[in-house]
Amino acid sequence: MDTRRVGRRIKGYRKLKGYTQAQFAKEIGVPLTVLGAAERGVRKPPESLLDEIAAKLEIEKEEMIMQQGEKED
Repeated sequence: MDTRRVGRRIKGYRKLKGYTQAQFAKEIGVPLTVLGAAERGVRKPPESLLDEIAAKLEIEKEEMIMQQGEKED
């Protein structure tokens, strides 16, 4: 998993849904620093956090973690 790419995708989907980073961190119940680190790709988010982010953004988790070059079926 390319953590920087995943982080960019999380940030992009969050912005598409109209959340600020602070609002979204509060919505998913994590400290702002945890979300920020995940979005910058400096820390690999745990699977449970990815599940929570995907659920709140109403997207499939696989959409966030899809590797470059992979295509959806």
